[in-house]
Amino acid sequence: MSEYAFSVAVRTQYLADQSDPERGRHAFAYTITIHNTGEVAAQLISRHWVITDSDNGTQEVAGLGVVGHQPLLKPGEHFEYTSWATISTPVGSMKGAYFCVAEDGHRFEVPIPEFALVLPRMLH
Repeated sequence: MSEYAFSVAVRTQYLADQSDPERGRHAFAYTITIHNTGEVAAQLISRHWVITDSDNGTQEVAGLGVVGHQPLLKPGEHFEYTSWATISTPVGSMKGAYFCVAEDGHRFEVPIPEFALVLPRMLH
């Protein structure tokens, strides 16, 4: 086990009430659970996202914390939050990274594996 490690789990949901497909707006919520799987307490300082639609249009989002928080997680603790993104096509993806600082001053990056943003199939 690494001294400095966070795991990331993601759930997504299409937001039909926030979307306007005729205008190329597809909104998705994503719920992220960040778990400190390492041996040292660490704080999530900032994030960087790359959001891609199926036309290869990309948006980059970077900033401090997540949803107004910079959670400090002790080993075994987790933090969960929900945010959202919009893309111009019914299918896309997101990937990124969290930048963290351990309580001993060590800085590390936590990759966020790519996950799909997909309009659910509609039954007729």
